[in-house]
Amino acid sequence: MAGLTGMGLSAVALIAGAIMRFAITVQGKGFNVSKIGVILMIAGAAGLVISSVLFGMTRKQGGGTHTMHSETSDAQGNSVVQNKVQT
Repeated sequence: MAGLTGMGLSAVALIAGAIMRFAITVQGKGFNVSKIGVILMIAGAAGLVISSVLFGMTRKQGGGTHTMHSETSDAQGNSVVQNKVQT
């Protein structure tokens, strides 16, 4: 999962991990909420970095040009071709 969705889910994991690590003080037997929070923060940070790098690699530098090709027929049945270049 790359791009904006990956960045969003990574941010959610990072925030949930921070809440579990710093805001929750209740401890259960055999289950350490604080450790799970640290694991979520590490996974969220790693996912955020990876998603950001992949998102940056897929974005084009500069505007570039686009050519639109359209073909129509006139009343006599002759083909009319138009090429429009957009920058």
